[in-house]
Amino acid sequence: MLSSRGARALVAASHPLPSVAVTAFAVAVSSAAGRAPAGVLVTGLAVLAGQLSIGWSNDLLDRGRDVAAGRSDKPLATGAADPETVRLATGLAVVACVPLSLASGLLAGTVHLVAVSGGWAYNLGLKRTWASPVPYAVSFALLTCFVTLGLDGSPWPQPWAVAAGALLGVGAHFLNVVPDVADDLAEGVRGLPQRIGARASAVTGAVLMAAAAALVVLGPDGPVPWWAWLGLGAALGTATAAAVAGRRPRARGSAPFLFAVATAAVTILLVICRGADLT
Repeated sequence: MLSSRGARALVAASHPLPSVAVTAFAVAVSSAAGRAPAGVLVTGLAVLAGQLSIGWSNDLLDRGRDVAAGRSDKPLATGAADPETVRLATGLAVVACVPLSLASGLLAGTVHLVAVSGGWAYNLGLKRTWASPVPYAVSFALLTCFVTLGLDGSPWPQPWAVAAGALLGVGAHFLNVVPDVADDLAEGVRGLPQRIGARASAVTGAVLMAAAAALVVLGPDGPVPWWAWLGLGAALGTATAAAVAGRRPRARGSAPFLFAVATAAVTILLVICRGADLT
């Protein structure tokens, strides 16, 4: 029987913030695109299962390095979470993800499973290579496809939506690692952001996320609504703030990531408002 303390540690080891954020994105966009409530629920459960498997596997695979680095924020490294429990939870999440994904249709389900595989590929080694952004680009682009392919007729999303998803994912990747570049390098993690450095990563991530917002606003056919211009202005502002925060070594902290979250939130809201134009 899992204790309340063990349950909290299990949740913490799942990378709850990104797991919930990606799931909320899929649910909101699926609903805005016109999916029936049951379909929206299945979409959300499939994405959540996939994200949980990625989060838990990440901490399992990094446990040795996290222990050596004294990571107090990692339940597996501190002993708060039991490795066998996390392994079991990871396996259950993977098993659940397959039928939940395929419930949206064979094509949509296959696309989502490939997207989840991208997250696993990152955990299994790509995070330590120059190709670390590739799984983010592929998986976030395919997540957009999964949402629309679950609609009646299995329509593919518009190219601008696929490109915006890829840019958003890669931009978040660059900004997310900015505060940890030094620690990552010490642990032998040499993804592309670590190789180019914190300052360059902050600017790169901000530019990519701003480009994602611009695509969502300017990509669909027809005139741009006034509210879309306001949203683009807000996204450009928060992206600029992320770049500036990342270029201040002594005051960096989590500010780049928080501004990245704000930029992503504005962009996702724009996507939701553009739901009818996705296909």
